[in-house]
Amino acid sequence: MNVQTAQLLIESSAPRAAEYVTIRCIGPWVVQSIAAMEAKLDEVRLLPQTEFLIMAAEVSALDTTGAWLLHRTITALERSGRKVTLEGLRPEFSALLTLVAGANMAQKLIAPPTLSLLNKIGQRTWHALQNLLAMLAFVGECAMVLLRALAHPQTIRWRPVLHNLQSAGFDALPIVGLLSFLMGVVIAYQGADQLQRFGANIFIVDLVSLSMLRELSPLMTAIIVAGRSGSAYAAQIGTMKVTEEIDALRTIGIGRIELLVLPKMLALIIALPLLTLYADITGVLGGMIMASSKLGVSFDVFLDRIGNAVSLSSFLTGIGKAPVFATIISLVGCFQGFQVGGSADSVGRQTTVSVVQSIFLVILADALFSVVFNWLTL
Repeated sequence: MNVQTAQLLIESSAPRAAEYVTIRCIGPWVVQSIAAMEAKLDEVRLLPQTEFLIMAAEVSALDTTGAWLLHRTITALERSGRKVTLEGLRPEFSALLTLVAGANMAQKLIAPPTLSLLNKIGQRTWHALQNLLAMLAFVGECAMVLLRALAHPQTIRWRPVLHNLQSAGFDALPIVGLLSFLMGVVIAYQGADQLQRFGANIFIVDLVSLSMLRELSPLMTAIIVAGRSGSAYAAQIGTMKVTEEIDALRTIGIGRIELLVLPKMLALIIALPLLTLYADITGVLGGMIMASSKLGVSFDVFLDRIGNAVSLSSFLTGIGKAPVFATIISLVGCFQGFQVGGSADSVGRQTTVSVVQSIFLVILADALFSVVFNWLTL
């Protein structure tokens, strides 16, 4: 059995009608046999004639792909100032061509209008307010679930808590220790030159200890965890939403907050103060090494001076910030994960937003802590 293929025949015009050309469309214009026709139709638009007669009586089959290709060619010729006449197309094929043309026109009509600067500001402000209200509702829901869990500890899923404690806490020890050690080295190195000018070498202990224990260790640790664990929370929950796993949990009656948010938040509240304490130790160690090599302050003198330089309230101030930072990171990461749409692109976008918002809110909270502690003279 012979299988008919789509063909396109261009008949040259007579000398007396040099501005006129006839195009014959033959065979099935469907997606399986239309690829070769696209190049020939592109050649039609390069012809010098100004009038075209498209004979479509011999078209045996036409699908959406063939109709769209024919419509695109006719539209391109008309836009270039040519006159196009279509004849012989079957009524059912003509209806499909009209439908394709109407859909193409509808896409042009629904193109978003150009907004003024004031409209854009208003839209972004309204969108930000909606996100803020949604975030507050999410925080309230998580607070209620946490209170119920604390009232009934047997309902807490401890296995996920321990898993998140390992991934967010233990696995983060190398990067937190390395960066805090280097931060202590940098602070001691930068302060050494200034203190040597006044013969106040011993005060390098105060500089390193107070800056690391009170401010830099909790802040730097929170930023590292926000980029490492907060983004992982958003990506994990976002992927589950794309694959409709969260809908499946809702169908079988498992709460999303109890299973996905609460274990992460509890694990991070436990892990971040411990990571901060670890960062305090490694940061001070880096400062000790640099103070010994740069200023001649021995380890014994450094450790003896720390007891006088750092009060208990300063140490507890740094540790006390960690649970607040942990709550912010876990809530923002999980919330942005639930905001993911139905595409992989949305997962990446919301993951980025979660990191940016977490770091911003952590720094904002740290600034508020500084204002409050200054007011309380701590």
